[in-house]
Amino acid sequence: MTGVHSSFMKTILMTGHLGLVGRHLKPLLERQGYQVKGFDLADGSGDICQPEQLKKALAGVEGVIHLAAVSRVIWGERNPELCWQTNAVASEQLLKAACKQAEKPWVLVASSREVYGQADVLPVRDALPVKPVNVYGRAKAYMEKRALEARNYGLNTAVIRLANVYGCTMDHRDRVLPAFCFNAVQNSDLRVDGREHLFDFTHVSDTVKGLCLVVEQLENNEINLPPIHLLPGIGTTLGEAAEMAVKIAGSNSRMIDAPSRSYDVSRFIGDPSQAKKLLGWQASITPEQGIQLLVKAFQKQLQEVPA
Repeated sequence: MTGVHSSFMKTILMTGHLGLVGRHLKPLLERQGYQVKGFDLADGSGDICQPEQLKKALAGVEGVIHLAAVSRVIWGERNPELCWQTNAVASEQLLKAACKQAEKPWVLVASSREVYGQADVLPVRDALPVKPVNVYGRAKAYMEKRALEARNYGLNTAVIRLANVYGCTMDHRDRVLPAFCFNAVQNSDLRVDGREHLFDFTHVSDTVKGLCLVVEQLENNEINLPPIHLLPGIGTTLGEAAEMAVKIAGSNSRMIDAPSRSYDVSRFIGDPSQAKKLLGWQASITPEQGIQLLVKAFQKQLQEVPA
């Protein structure tokens, strides 16, 4: 992957740099020669719901990677106002502020496969019309629309849809794959909310490589990229994922079936061919390999903790 060859370091503003994707993307971009300015509630470096802070942070940046969000469907359901305010309204403010810069930065917004809702046909192609079924998906769809409209005002934007990203022990413990892997390592019960639910799990290292390729395109003034999803295109049911975690961990955990949640999309596999065609990207880690890596990481962590 090419780095930055100019004599000065280009600065990218990254909102949500301390989230799962940001934690892995920031060092990767820095190794490629970019300077990354973080903007995250978690360390007090910035709140995207504060327009004045955003305006200040945008000064002098070449590009923006917008990852900050109410990042989970379940949190959106618990606090729909905050979800809309953060994922829709604040994203729109960010785009407007970027448009007003003397030197307009490019803006990459991280969306979600949740915008497709419950698709009738699998695998889902990126060009499918959006039909979100929950507030999280609706807010992301609103952000996408605004990002594409901003092109009419001279802003170069990219919309990238992420799908069930996992692969880090520091992730939220109640997210499905970290929960399965952690519990399997602990010999605790695995709670499976809908054993037949089917997802396209994407390892975070694959996700960030894809995002770097998008940055490269934006840096090379590639304009009018269509919305692209980054995913392996491999369907894994929650039942299969739980079984893999237990088997790989050599665990005697039991699987406890629980009812699925009403606001969740229950089946999704994406077609990865557009990312390959437009970015030269494809996932290199299968769900089984990714679960193995995560189980090993939790095992290592447990060995390092004094009893």
